[in-house]
Amino acid sequence: MRRGPIKYIVPGILAVALPFVLPGYYMHMLILVLLWITLATAWNLLGGYAGQVSFGHSLFFGLGAYGGGLLFYYFGISTWWGMLLGPIWAVIVAIPIGLITFRLRGPYFALAMLAMAEVARIIFNSWTTFSNGAVGIMISRTWGGNKLPYYAIILAIAGLTLYVTRRLVRSKFGYYFLSIREDQDAAEALGIHSTRYKLYALIASVFFTALAGAFYMNYMAFIQPDVVFDLTDISIMMILCVMLGGAGTEWGPALGAAVYVLLAECFRTVPVIKEVHLLAFAIIIIGIIMFLPDGIIGSWDKVSRCFVRPPAAETAAAGQFEPGPAAEEEVRKPEAEL
Repeated sequence: MRRGPIKYIVPGILAVALPFVLPGYYMHMLILVLLWITLATAWNLLGGYAGQVSFGHSLFFGLGAYGGGLLFYYFGISTWWGMLLGPIWAVIVAIPIGLITFRLRGPYFALAMLAMAEVARIIFNSWTTFSNGAVGIMISRTWGGNKLPYYAIILAIAGLTLYVTRRLVRSKFGYYFLSIREDQDAAEALGIHSTRYKLYALIASVFFTALAGAFYMNYMAFIQPDVVFDLTDISIMMILCVMLGGAGTEWGPALGAAVYVLLAECFRTVPVIKEVHLLAFAIIIIGIIMFLPDGIIGSWDKVSRCFVRPPAAETAAAGQFEPGPAAEEEVRKPEAEL
């Protein structure tokens, strides 16, 4: 069998089998890992491949969460319908935002998106008649303490996100995204409509981010603006997951998300680190930027050399170029004859 299918089949088998051998606490951790894999992969499509670094993706996560929450708050309709309404609502909001902010580049675009997320957080906090304000929205969980249905749903969402992202990146859209990321002016000179294709990347990224937000509403059974529109715990952590694993790579965001969730849980359970967990994350990210600027997957050759010794044949081949005493004697012979 070719290596290509194996790298998808093996993780798929593990993902299906793990819930049947792990207790409830670890099931919760797996659900969080899959949730962050979805978020990091969605952000990577816009920020990693298209080069549009967004600091405001918590806006779309929050809109997805409130898509179902407001249905329940106003009409008593099941929040599971928010899995359809939330992404659609978020995409409708994202299109005019994209048309405006894509006129900006670099840090100006990033700050504009950050400002949009902060505006949304303030509106949902202050407009109590619309969103119930800081009190938030609480529901009863559909399956109570049984986490297996939630795991199956988020596994399907994460798998769909990875699949769609892979198909987009390997199509002409992916080539256009990369060309815009590398040099937008050169891409436009070749006839690529940069705003249009950046908008395509934004729509796909927003859809899956909001879908994850809608799932979060159903799984956690409680949302409030300061949680789902949070800059640090949502937007920044998406970026950190991608940077940790490798921006613009297929499996980098997934690996970064898994490492992030597991490290966060370890820091939470260690009393000494619990109070300074953000500082610990900052040190890790600084180390990644200094020594692995392309992330773990992007710098895999460098990472693998830390654990795998070079073959003996390569060492011998490198050693044969070192001049020894005999070689030096041969060099001196013609000089003596002269």
